Amino acid sequence: MQKILLRRETAIFAVAVVLIVYFSLRNHNFYSYANIVTMVQYIAPIAVIGAGEVLVLVLAEIDLAAGQTFLISSWIAYLLWQDGLPVGVAIGLSLCCCLAIGAINGLITVLLNVPSFVTTLGVYFALLGLVLVYSGDNQADMPGVTGNFGQAFGISNWSEIGWAMAIVGVIWFVLKRTRFGLHVTATGGNILAAAESGIPTKRVKVWCFMILAVSAGFIGIIDSIRIGSLDPAAPGTAEMFLAVSAAVIGGTALTGGRGTVLGTIIGAVVLGVLEDGFILIGVSENAFILAEGVVILVAMAVNVQLNRMILRREK
Repeated sequence: MQKILLRRETAIFAVAVVLIVYFSLRNHNFYSYANIVTMVQYIAPIAVIGAGEVLVLVLAEIDLAAGQTFLISSWIAYLLWQDGLPVGVAIGLSLCCCLAIGAINGLITVLLNVPSFVTTLGVYFALLGLVLVYSGDNQADMPGVTGNFGQAFGISNWSEIGWAMAIVGVIWFVLKRTRFGLHVTATGGNILAAAESGIPTKRVKVWCFMILAVSAGFIGIIDSIRIGSLDPAAPGTAEMFLAVSAAVIGGTALTGGRGTVLGTIIGAVVLGVLEDGFILIGVSENAFILAEGVVILVAMAVNVQLNRMILRREK
């Protein structure tokens, strides 16, 4: 019991349970099939981008361009499809572009010693400008994909959350069960000690930015196929801030060295339940934004106290 109480995911899990019980009592439609589908489709992108952000946050870095990568990947696939390429090939090339975006973020950060906040902020505006220029500031319809391919890549109600679970599972495995994950944690905890022990810290950082970018890009394509349309004015910052919020309230430290993918998933569920629950009981979206801020502050305060308890226990 003491171990459970000292886990960083415990506090946000308790919050998730309370919210689910509360909204289910306020509105019985909360458990309806249609509402559950809507909620998991909202949660999926937050969970994927949040899990990718965990890798970067553990390094004491941040990627503000992830939300825009989430959006531009669909536009790249769409424009390539317009040029006559098959949808599958267009998606593959788009993901290659996302890898390049992540590599640019990482290389500028580690080679030029530019803070990742500044690097990814600049890349965010550059990507936003590219979308606005090449889209002509006009909305577009994503290519119609049918058959098994279409069902697997967004048309099915559960395909997006299925891909999200797979991607998040891979990121969790990489962080917790591989040598690379150990290198990520060591680099974020003490970069000088990690470098002196032979860990290629610069390479580790670049790869983390690339993993985040390709994950965000892939789930962005799935999401756009599900919706069926593209909007150049869509706020990419929304997905990015929600993802970072999910990671933070889930127990990932902004100072680096500590991160939890499981906590991020629970954090994404909390944000999804809040958004959906407020809509069901007739509360405006403005209240959701207020509640999100309160949840972040409370979760951070609880996490700080848990970290102090853990440190005292270790001593």
